[in-house]
Amino acid sequence: MKIFEPYKIKDLELKNKVVMAPMCQYSATYGYPNDWHHVHYTTRAVGGVGLIVIEMTNVEPDGRITNNCLGLWEDGQVEAFKGIIDSLHSYGAKVSIQIAHAGRKATDAKVPVSASDIRYSDKYKTPRALTTEETYEMIEKFGQSAKRAVEAGVDSIEIHGAHGYLIHQFSSKRTNNRTDEFGEDLSLFGRKVIERVKEEMPTGMPLAIRMSAKEYVTDGYDLDHGVYLAEQFKNAGVDMIHVSAGGEGTPDKSRLGTIGPSYMVPFAKEIREKVDIPVIAVGILDDVEDAEAALGSVDLVALGRVLLRNPYWVVNNDEKHRFAAKQYQRGY
Repeated sequence: MKIFEPYKIKDLELKNKVVMAPMCQYSATYGYPNDWHHVHYTTRAVGGVGLIVIEMTNVEPDGRITNNCLGLWEDGQVEAFKGIIDSLHSYGAKVSIQIAHAGRKATDAKVPVSASDIRYSDKYKTPRALTTEETYEMIEKFGQSAKRAVEAGVDSIEIHGAHGYLIHQFSSKRTNNRTDEFGEDLSLFGRKVIERVKEEMPTGMPLAIRMSAKEYVTDGYDLDHGVYLAEQFKNAGVDMIHVSAGGEGTPDKSRLGTIGPSYMVPFAKEIREKVDIPVIAVGILDDVEDAEAALGSVDLVALGRVLLRNPYWVVNNDEKHRFAAKQYQRGY
């Protein structure tokens, strides 16, 4: 099966095409990972996953969804991540980390910030719009977090530009009514973040961005805007796009369509073809046959909740069991 064959992009060599999608664990202490994260991620490395993307890791304390989310805003956090990353490497996995800011969805921030002062819903706080100067300062925070990620030993970095978080908030006319340069060009903030993060990365290290290819709310943007954003992000320097959708508000069922296996793969296929860039697909690819079929249209497949239920998805679905740890081989 193609899914269990190696894949290379720039200097990153993966033993298979399975990606562990970033999934918040809400278990950190002041942004620091702990024993839970060590066991959680190492188990998936033992399970044979080719690329593990460490969950949403935030560039400042008020950028977290909750106060139990991870962060890389101070140097002391580097060593805590390094121990986990070294463990994942020892079991043959490669490691990426998702650098992010929740923006208006930072539920525990006293006053969250965003592109504009538009709140997510009546259950969320009204954010304060970043000034132009503060927006540039935020871009620098992304750069500093990327620098720490490289120091911690990652093999790749993923910027979070999806699911209604800060970069997505700048990228959508629903959430960006600014009149400065960051309102005139909806891709500008994301592009500036990409350019700044690239400055901290080795030349051969690939940079990905996760983005929402379309919005599911009634007045949300469609795939044509998603393709436009992907083009702009590619021009700014990303090497791969992790294609998702939604997250910006309560979905309109008529726009959402049927949720089922591979339901977001067509978005990834469209971006891959129109932008000419490698893509990671996601969206209920729990069955190995669905994941394999997706590879006709995409480059890598990301698994989410199924890896919470079955950390050994790779080993158990590979008939040759080539990714089984030597200690477990007799089990097969």
